[in-house]
Amino acid sequence: MLLRSFHSSSKQIIRQASTNRKSINEFFSQHLSFPFLQYKEHLHVARGEGQFIYDTNGKRYLDFFAGIVTVGVGHCHPRLIEAATKQMKKYWHLSTYYLQDSVRDYAENLLEHFQDDKHLSVCLFVNSGSEANDLALHLAKEYTKQSEVITLRNSYHGVIQSTLCLTNIAGFKRSYLTGSRVAMTPDPYRGIWGGQYCRDSPIQTTRSCNCQKDHCQASDRYKVAGMFIESIQGYGGSVQYPKNYVKKATELVQQNGGLYIADEVQSGFGRTGTHFWGYQGHGAKPDIVVMAKAIANGFPFAAVVTRPEIAKTVGNYFNTYGGNPIGCAVASAVLDVIKEEKLQENSLRVGTHLLEKLAKLRDQLPNVIGDVRGKGLFIGVEMVTDKESRKPYPIEKMNAILNRCRDNGLLLGKGGNFGNVFRIKPPMCITIEDADFALNVLEDAIRKEL
Repeated sequence: MLLRSFHSSSKQIIRQASTNRKSINEFFSQHLSFPFLQYKEHLHVARGEGQFIYDTNGKRYLDFFAGIVTVGVGHCHPRLIEAATKQMKKYWHLSTYYLQDSVRDYAENLLEHFQDDKHLSVCLFVNSGSEANDLALHLAKEYTKQSEVITLRNSYHGVIQSTLCLTNIAGFKRSYLTGSRVAMTPDPYRGIWGGQYCRDSPIQTTRSCNCQKDHCQASDRYKVAGMFIESIQGYGGSVQYPKNYVKKATELVQQNGGLYIADEVQSGFGRTGTHFWGYQGHGAKPDIVVMAKAIANGFPFAAVVTRPEIAKTVGNYFNTYGGNPIGCAVASAVLDVIKEEKLQENSLRVGTHLLEKLAKLRDQLPNVIGDVRGKGLFIGVEMVTDKESRKPYPIEKMNAILNRCRDNGLLLGKGGNFGNVFRIKPPMCITIEDADFALNVLEDAIRKEL
């Protein structure tokens, strides 16, 4: 009798706990510190497949933000699942104290993509882009014995304390953080110099300038003494620099004893279409390359690749989870998929198609799309209220467009210094048909705000 009474009361407690469980919206707001896109209702995701994700009601969405430029080869790719499962059946974790085939195999595979930069031959593995940039900052300071670096306005290099001094976006800056000097962003659309002949992109800004098609004068006017730079600005609004700016600026840095750190966290792994690494499009030669996000398609993994003499400055670098064997297996499978499925080539083909269509839409719509920019599937659409003054589009209207797109099955990102840039960075497996669908949904949403 006592035992039956105990079981009965236990079931009652379980039922009551289940009944009293907070909604997921309430739980997130009270117990988790996560930022959200400005949707009227939060999107509750159930699963993902390829370039699509599905909510808990079964509705399908075309994912044009890819987990913040992370799901490069598509959600739940079977090759990645196979690689992770195979390694998990062997062992999950040891540490860098031991020799491991998965770590060596991935490092060899990764370094194959630095054949034109053989001086970059040492890999250090960590767990996130912020952590990788922190390590790159540490390496640069140890090697040069200098304490300051220069970054650009609107740059984003992570949000841990050491990298916050590198990040120059409103909302992230902290007055107590020092160690970097901020240079103006060399933006052909909003910067002091530059215009219609200045970007390495199939689409140029409509702003006039004194440059020639074969020579960008704007790149000669922006000068710096040190460089920690994204190949194309990500969070800052998909900003591209004048042609040859990065090459000239970084060569100046290197001639004066500084290092060029290329932040490839968002622009790497073939996303720009023309090159595997964004810095290659600038013709520049980095001393340190930082990568994360698409490196393992969302599995927590990141890397720093540098010269042997720079790597030695931190001694026997140790990171408990850096070089995790499952992460290495997944990251190696990512490289194989990009090559075998020709995703870099697809990024160029589909991305150029999308850019050209967006440029036509810019010209058709009066005083609303100020600029279309990017390469491959790294695209930004800057919204304005007036094309001449370039006055930023209101946040409430940006959010209204974002919500209409979501209601019609399209997910976009948002960024830029004024929050007025739509960030289009889908999985690299999207098709021309996907691009056309996204364009139609976006155009419809914009026109409803005119």
